[in-house]
Amino acid sequence: MRALRLHAADSVAVALTALAPGDTVDGVSVRDAVPRGHKVALRGLAAGEPVVKLGHAIGVAAAHIEAGAHVHTHNLRFAPVTATQALPNIARALPERTGATFQGYRRADGRVGTRNMLLVLSTVNCSATVTRRIADRFRACVDLAGAGIDGVVGLTHREGCSVRADGPGMEMLRRTLAGYARHPNVGGVLVVGLGCEDNNVDAFFASAGLHRSDRLVARVIQQEGGSEATVASGITALEEMLPRVAARRETVCARHLIVGLQCGGSDAFSAISANPAVGAAADLLVAEGGTAILSETPEIYGAEQLLLARTPDAAVAARLRGLIDWWTGHASSDGGTLDNNPSAGNKEGGITTILEKSLGAVAKAGSSPLRAVYEYAEAVTAPGLVFMDSPGYDPMSATGQVAGGANLICFTTGRGSCFGCAPAPSVKVSTTTELFRRMGGDMDLNAGTIIDGEETIAAAGARIFQRWLDTASGQPTASEALGYGEEEFAPWTPGLVY
Repeated sequence: MRALRLHAADSVAVALTALAPGDTVDGVSVRDAVPRGHKVALRGLAAGEPVVKLGHAIGVAAAHIEAGAHVHTHNLRFAPVTATQALPNIARALPERTGATFQGYRRADGRVGTRNMLLVLSTVNCSATVTRRIADRFRACVDLAGAGIDGVVGLTHREGCSVRADGPGMEMLRRTLAGYARHPNVGGVLVVGLGCEDNNVDAFFASAGLHRSDRLVARVIQQEGGSEATVASGITALEEMLPRVAARRETVCARHLIVGLQCGGSDAFSAISANPAVGAAADLLVAEGGTAILSETPEIYGAEQLLLARTPDAAVAARLRGLIDWWTGHASSDGGTLDNNPSAGNKEGGITTILEKSLGAVAKAGSSPLRAVYEYAEAVTAPGLVFMDSPGYDPMSATGQVAGGANLICFTTGRGSCFGCAPAPSVKVSTTTELFRRMGGDMDLNAGTIIDGEETIAAAGARIFQRWLDTASGQPTASEALGYGEEEFAPWTPGLVY
């Protein structure tokens, strides 16, 4: 096949290979060169007429489009449209529970970790260098092999001062940091502060309800006597913590798995292969009593009705509608629209409008009912499919999911995003076989088998779900092997900086 028509009502097809003038697609002669992943018109379209893909309008023709023409940013423009019917590549029947398990770390509060990490966490940007230095030197001088600890991660950020102490930015930062400090993948925490910052250690602990213990300690640079003194003291604190946080894996039910669903560097194939396959895996997880977190609010715009139609709780539906309204107004206040979301790489990969991107993004949610809607970095307690508010920026969105308790991230990519989210392992899924071959060292799974005709969405979903269980049991991911995860820590902190 040279191109794929995804729904009987579609007025465009997706090029599976680069098309040249004179090629034939669905009985239509191609007029223009059409890059792989881009759209070709299957019939003539009048100016202003909706352009339909996946059975939904993704925009309108900016001018008359001839049958066989290349359809993209030059002749397709955004227009607000809401999808109202299920996507054709999402199965409606939900799977049954099978009793799946994984080998995890059981915590005292009943949660389960997929990793057992030591965390060094800065309260403010001013303590970032010391925080990173403690983690790096500790890794270099301490052999963790056989210690019952999977690694050490140092997380820093650019915030923590010059904001209103009782404002939304500080509240969200503290909620995010506290979520990491309490995370089930973290066995012990060293918090590093400067001493004079707005988010000083004592204020942070008090606001977050955190209490010092043999697993949660703090060092303040101004009290320790400077940077090098704090580094030495911090390393000693971690060494003393080692025997207290050592743990062993044990068999636990898959209901303890909380997976944050992410897509980045998306292309036209994301909606065809990787995202619906991850949706099928999410349905399997939900059937086991586990939790799947969909996020990136700007990237469900225009497709939110597909989630609302599966929301049994009116209050949950109202919260989701409220988030869409807030983001629409937020984009307007910046002089833009949510159609500004698709990146240059998205467009080069064949995505034209936010409506087209959203249809693919929502496919990650599978077909389970939406059970709850959470604020950014809010603790996720409900099982099933849930939604967390976040920007579409992948590191910022995943940071919120992990702060909310996600003990594993699943990240699909069509362009080849490089990503990790320590202390949660990130399973990377490529949309095409070509990408998997070209960037195999960064990928864990290939969903391009769906496009190649070698595997169904359901079969690929089952394979992805099994990889989640294996990863949760300790199998390293490509991102972990490459050392990703610290630089990608990116708390979202809206609010005025003074």
